Amino acid sequence: MSKIKLADEFNPKCPIRNILSRISDKWSILVLYTLQENEVIRFKELQRCIPDISQKMLTVTLRTLEEDGLVNRKVYAEIPPKVEYTLTDRAKSLLPHINTLIAWANENLEAIMNNRKKASKQY
Repeated sequence: MSKIKLADEFNPKCPIRNILSRISDKWSILVLYTLQENEVIRFKELQRCIPDISQKMLTVTLRTLEEDGLVNRKVYAEIPPKVEYTLTDRAKSLLPHINTLIAWANENLEAIMNNRKKASKQY
């Protein structure tokens, strides 16, 4: 690997670092996965699908995903306000990769947990 290539990988403007910092937080992939399961969903419905996320964190996560063009937010002029969320085409192009990661995690979870158990006994 060249020095230039290595330097680019440690650069904060590196595309992979930039993207992963946005979608690899605690909630983003889970929100995207949940939106995949529900073509159109309202905020409270989404929150019910992810019961351990707080209202504030769901709001922040949705806002971040919207800023990156992964989620559409549609507001209806009603009282009370009605807001619906959907995935964008960009998010839909990301989902096969997320689904592959989920499949890998399911296939390897038991072995990984066993390795963690062994490692914790060593220390």
